[in-house]
Parts: sequence; C-alpha cells; structure tokens
Amino acid sequence: MIISVASGKGGTGKTLVATSLAISLKDKHPVQILDCDVEEPNAHIFLKPVISDTEPVCLRIPVVDKEECNFCGRCAEVCAFNAIAVVTKNVLVFPNLCHGCGACSYLCPEGAITEEDKQTGVIESGQADGLSFVQGRLDVGEVMPVPIITEVKKRTESDKIVIVDVPPGTSCPVVQSVSGSDFCLLVTEPTPFGLNDLVLAVETARELDVTCGVVINRVGTGDLEVEEYCKKENIPVLLKIPLDAEIARLYSGGVTLADGMPEWKAVFNNLFSEIMEIVDERNRSLKR
Repeated sequence: MIISVASGKGGTGKTLVATSLAISLKDKHPVQILDCDVEEPNAHIFLKPVISDTEPVCLRIPVVDKEECNFCGRCAEVCAFNAIAVVTKNVLVFPNLCHGCGACSYLCPEGAITEEDKQTGVIESGQADGLSFVQGRLDVGEVMPVPIITEVKKRTESDKIVIVDVPPGTSCPVVQSVSGSDFCLLVTEPTPFGLNDLVLAVETARELDVTCGVVINRVGTGDLEVEEYCKKENIPVLLKIPLDAEIARLYSGGVTLADGMPEWKAVFNNLFSEIMEIVDERNRSLKR
C-alpha cells in the first residue's frame, strides 16, 4: 500500500500529517516513509532518523570532442530541452538544462559525444524509531528535482505501508511523486487560497488516476467553501484538524501530533482504515 500525502500549496501541514500517520501506524504495521520533497525535505525534523547510508544521484551530461565533431547540429536538433547548441564551429552545452536523456550522444553521426556524471543530489536512508526512512536532497544550485525523486521511489519497500511526503504544488515533481500511489491524501486549509490549490491538486490526482481524499487542517478559521467543494465533487473529507495553539506549538518544535498528543494515534489509525476501505472498494469495482 502506497499512500502519497500531497497539497496544492505549501504550508498546509502536509508533512505533519505524513509523519503523524507513519508514527501512528508503525506499532501495528511495518512502515516506510519516503520524503520526496527533495528541494526542502523536512520529515527528518519530526522523525529524527539515524542515517546509515548516503548515495549520490548523478545525471549523465554530454561532453563534446571537438576534434571528432563536424558541427552538423544534429545534437541540437534532437535535444528537447535546448541543453546543447551549435554556433558556427563551436558546441555549447548547458548542464542545468540537460535532463540526461542521452539522445545527443546516441544520435551523433560522428560519435563525437560522450557523457560524464554530474552530481545533482543525494539519497539518505536510515531508521527512525522502527520506521524505514528515505529522503532525497537536491544539491544547492541544482534545478531538477525529478531525477532525485525517481531515485527515492526506487527504494520503495513493497512489503511495507509506504507513506510518501510529496512536494507542494502540482508541477512535475508532484506528478513523479504521486504516480503509482494507491491513494493520495490531499492536505488543505479552509481558505480561498487553500481551495484554489486543492482544486488543482484534485485535477492532478484524477489525471494520474489516483483515488484521493482530503484532510482539512486549521479548521476554525476561514470558511466552508473547501467542504462544499468536496461534497460537490464527491471527495471524502477524511480528517479535520482544528486550529489549536498546542498543535502549533508542537509543530514549531518539530513534534508530530502522534508524539505530542498521543490521543491522535487512534485518529490516524482510523484514517488509515478509511483509506483502506476506499482503496478496497475501488479495486472491487474495477474487477466487476
């Protein structure tokens, strides 16, 4: 079972929900948490893992042998990302635009292009009080998180309940993180901004054919438009977390709801049971 925890915007409490869910389940189930928010991973602040393994993530960047190159421009023609350009008798490579697809080297008619590794980030793995923990970290100055996310997800342990902490928004990193999930839990807040970005997140999940449900955080502020939207779209609101000074205090100190207020463990276990029922019902309907 893979549950991705996402949000259309940052600051909704997505990581608080993901880590609280993981901690609540670990006494009854083997659990793995994948922090795919590789530009700013922060699940480790709540879980405090012991990192036992660190691996670099590299992209294959083209290197042009100008002695072999005839400057035909074929490499530039096939590059979908404009990462290579031929100007008169010179070839310019732009590493920050390169996606490492290898088309330029494969299709070079003179065999003048080879590739070299360029590190763009790291994968860190370890344990956090019984949880299996993996996070990606994009190197400072790098601009492409998707290859890091791909490597994080390669470390998914299929015999465990996997909680994926997804980057905020609805762009490529989110698509890569949510793809392949059995369920997507969307964390939002009852404000106009929360509703606007929730709508985008729901559309993304539906495009990926991933069933979703909603957690509304900071209930007690804002308005009821998020709940009205969910009712209209037949999206279950599975959990409401109140606007509460104690919860805010715990969050600011890097303490999950499950650790700081143990009564929430039962709430998150019930949330998981509801998710399982929804997933099982969908699987049954697909078999009919």
